[in-house]
Amino acid sequence: MDTNNAMGRYKKIDIVTASQDKLIVMLYDGAILYLENAIKSIDKKHGTEDAHNNIVKAQDIIYELSSSLNFDAGDIAHRLSSIYIYMNKRLSEANISKEKKPIIEIIDHLKELRVAWASVVSKNSATNTTNNKPKDGTSKLDVVG
Repeated sequence: MDTNNAMGRYKKIDIVTASQDKLIVMLYDGAILYLENAIKSIDKKHGTEDAHNNIVKAQDIIYELSSSLNFDAGDIAHRLSSIYIYMNKRLSEANISKEKKPIIEIIDHLKELRVAWASVVSKNSATNTTNNKPKDGTSKLDVVG
């Protein structure tokens, strides 16, 4: 059995079955990973192209996060939009200069946002688990197959 192929199928199932909040956390994880790879590439002698590609992939994720904002949700969406615009501006600067400092700054911001969203996922998961328990306190497993 091909381990990489099995892992790819597992990741695909994880993405397809994830809640919207969990998908956002996964997007943050992806952007952070690409930016960490960009920093490693900058340190390599001929890593400019890899650094560029990783920064662009992170920017694509940030654009996706930005385009998925629900502005009917209030002020938070406008604030996040401003943050995402700032992040992409700094990453564009980093991509031109191949300096690590702006990339590190954006990684720090992404990690803070990731922690906040992971907290939302955790709270929603706890709420869903509590709401699905029978009143007698026992656990009920509904398996369809």
